[in-house]
Amino acid sequence: MSVLGMVTIGVYGFDGASFLQRLRDADVRLLLDVRQRRGVRGPECAWANSRRLQAALAQAGIAYEHHPELAPTTELRRLQYAEDDRQGVGKRSRRELAAEYTRRYTAEILDRADLALVVSGLPSRGRAALLCVERDPEACHRSLIARRLAERHHVAIEHLRPS
Repeated sequence: MSVLGMVTIGVYGFDGASFLQRLRDADVRLLLDVRQRRGVRGPECAWANSRRLQAALAQAGIAYEHHPELAPTTELRRLQYAEDDRQGVGKRSRRELAAEYTRRYTAEILDRADLALVVSGLPSRGRAALLCVERDPEACHRSLIARRLAERHHVAIEHLRPS
């Protein structure tokens, strides 16, 4: 039985060209967008807004799927933002997820998600990528999805970061 491979990647720290290059270098054939809102503020990240990103991926020969069922709810995001404020860190400088956010995301989203469906849709050649915005996977719910995929579905995970 072959091991399925997956990477995770964020938006922050990349520009459009370096992002696509990292995906190509990792042999990504399918991008799974796990953002609730598929827009990113700021002109430096405009390339990652849904329509622009999908067009660039299509041109690069990378398939795209949106998985809103894996996105944190607005309430959960606000919970994390409140913890960020309490610790005095900005979203772009966060290093880890709040314990309560992790607990609730796992119970409210991850435990209810059918990841077997996600796994069954992974490409037989190349890899898939989980996409959200945070630079570091430890600061993002995509790391929780990746851990669950590794533990329960034996998917090999690699986290891509900007150079």
